[in-house]
Amino acid sequence: MANTSENPSKTPTRAAAKADDDGLPGAVDVLRAARAQLSELTGMTAESVSSFERTDQGWLLRLEVLELARVPDTMSLLASYEVELDPRGELTGYRRLHRYERGRADRKP
Repeated sequence: MANTSENPSKTPTRAAAKADDDGLPGAVDVLRAARAQLSELTGMTAESVSSFERTDQGWLLRLEVLELARVPDTMSLLASYEVELDPRGELTGYRRLHRYERGRADRKP
């Protein structure tokens, strides 16, 4: 029988330990909640997180969202959204920063 120190999937993560210590959600929980809440509000799929930081007011994330699926997939329209959450992980605001085609690289300024 393996103990939890030998099985990494049974060992609490640093984020989970933090959540237990102060009652606030850890980073992974905040990321999941942000994606779910933005999808619920916009009706669009949040595909990935491109930036993430803890602030004095809570959390600030940038999510990449599928706004319009096209064929071929490289022509689909995505958008970057800035999402603000309070310390408990509740969404307090969001805004679209820009739209782009999936197959296009960022232009240099």
